[in-house]
Amino acid sequence: MAPVSQEQLSKGSAEYFLNSGDKIRFFFEKGVFDTKGDFLVPKEKSINKIGHALHAYDPVFKQMTHTAKVQALARNLGLENPVVVQSMYIFKQPGIGGEVTPHQDATFLYTTPLGKVTGFWIALENATQENGCLWFVPGSHTTGITRRMVRTPPGTIPCTDFIGTERVYEDCQFVPVPAGKGDLVLIHGEVVHKSEANCSQESREVYTFHLMEAKDAVWSTENWLQPTLELPFPSLYTSN
Repeated sequence: MAPVSQEQLSKGSAEYFLNSGDKIRFFFEKGVFDTKGDFLVPKEKSINKIGHALHAYDPVFKQMTHTAKVQALARNLGLENPVVVQSMYIFKQPGIGGEVTPHQDATFLYTTPLGKVTGFWIALENATQENGCLWFVPGSHTTGITRRMVRTPPGTIPCTDFIGTERVYEDCQFVPVPAGKGDLVLIHGEVVHKSEANCSQESREVYTFHLMEAKDAVWSTENWLQPTLELPFPSLYTSN
C-alpha cells in the first residue's frame, strides 16, 4: 500500500477507503477536481489507483495473481501458506502522477512477527527515472520499523492514526530501480522505498499485490485492512 495522508483520511473519502479491502474502488490523484467537484483533467487521466481486491473480483487480475509462475516463485521463496491481502492497479498518470514518499509496507501491513509480507510489483509499462520508477534504500529491510498506521475507534475522524515516527532518509541513500515492461520487482515488507512524481508525458502503470506468509504469523487487528466474511484473505495456491 502506498502512504495515505491524514488530509486524505479526514475527508468524506475516509470510510470509502477504510472499507475498500474487499471491494474494487477508485481513488483519484490530488488536484484533479475544482472547487465545485468538476474534473480539471479528462476522467481517464484522473485515476491514481484502483484497489484493493482486484485479485478476488476481476477475472484478469485474479488469473494474473494466481498464475503458475507466481505460485512457483512463491514456493521458491519458501512460502508455505501465502495469502493475498491486497492488490492495486497504479497509474502514475503523465504530468500529474503524485510522488510516493519513503515508506515501509509493514507500516501499513503489520504482522507478528515481522518479515511475513512480500510485495509483487509488476511493470505494465516501462518504469524509468523520468516517469516514476521505484527507489530503494539498500539494506533497510534489516533495521525494523519505527512507525505503524492503526485504525482509530469507530466514528473517529481521521479513521487511522500513526504510532511512532518515520525515520528521516537522505536522497543519497536511495538507489533507482528502473524496470522494463513485464518485469517483476519483489519488495520485502520492511525495505524502505519510494517513487518520485511523474512529470513526464509517459504514464507508468503497474499491477501490484501483497502476500502474507500465514504460517506462524498473526495479522494485526489494528491494521487498516482487515479480512471480512465476504473476502477472507485467499490462498495464493488456490484460485477459487
